[in-house]
Amino acid sequence: MNRIIYTDSTNPHYNLALEELLFETEQGFCLYLWQNKNTVVIGRNQNAWKECRIDMLESEGGCLARRSSGGGAVFHDMGNLNFTFVAPNEGYDVTRQLGVIISAVQSLGIGASFTGRNDIVASTGAKFSGNAFRKGKTASMHHGTLLVNVDMDKLSRYLMPSPAKLAAKGIESVRSRVANLTEFRPSLTIAQLKEAVATAFIKEYGKCEILREDTLDNHKLAEKTALYSSWEWNKGNSPSFDISLSNRFTWGELTLEFSLQSGRITQLHPWSDAMDEQMIQELPSVLTGCRLNMEELSCAVSSLGTAEACDIAAWLREQHI
Repeated sequence: MNRIIYTDSTNPHYNLALEELLFETEQGFCLYLWQNKNTVVIGRNQNAWKECRIDMLESEGGCLARRSSGGGAVFHDMGNLNFTFVAPNEGYDVTRQLGVIISAVQSLGIGASFTGRNDIVASTGAKFSGNAFRKGKTASMHHGTLLVNVDMDKLSRYLMPSPAKLAAKGIESVRSRVANLTEFRPSLTIAQLKEAVATAFIKEYGKCEILREDTLDNHKLAEKTALYSSWEWNKGNSPSFDISLSNRFTWGELTLEFSLQSGRITQLHPWSDAMDEQMIQELPSVLTGCRLNMEELSCAVSSLGTAEACDIAAWLREQHI
């Protein structure tokens, strides 16, 4: 029996865990509709710091999440509807699945087409849906976003690369002009779009049952939620990269050049014309091994106890990487 499942959760780590569980326990064609609150979701092979101003996002109550599929970084808020198709490999058909989404949007009076670059665009050429894919031994998954009334200011601020100099080895997102569907139908709501997608799915795949969350394996779901919410998964999985931070203080200039692996500092080279030579030389000993988290770095530098170290700590705490 084909299935549709909805969730009221807006926790991205839980929602991605639920998606993973559906993928692993595939039983026919399944449509999963869900929303995340104030979240940047990056692809499996992306560098978190290259794609997102993490500190800014988190300081404003947002959340970083890494999905299990490839593709680029996207911003989710309550003006965005996410969809996931899970299907057995023998019946998996991206064109057919995209057809469900395009039919749903067109039923609301909005022109839509697939670009061939994993995007669905409006008649103006503006992108309102990005898609990503994952293939398993017996099942495949296709998921994407639908921008209805997303906060474009947050989208552009959080997804902008950091001002710090990065030399990343991860896959960088391709930026496209994006648009909300409310630009084409101002009265459109998430509830209307959700109903349209479900209706188009049933029309294409036939009768469906509504799958309830409480029928799933709650133990496995909790385990997967813990994984998807872990620092190791979301940030530690980032490829190795280097970063350079510079600032001028009243006592001199300072440049910190970090080498990182899996989000942790493996080597630090401080460059400075400061008179306190010893304090500068002690920076590598307190920062090596730390995670690339500004609060953690700030606390480590503060342990040196000098006035200059306190200045550096305050400066690091203000950086958005």
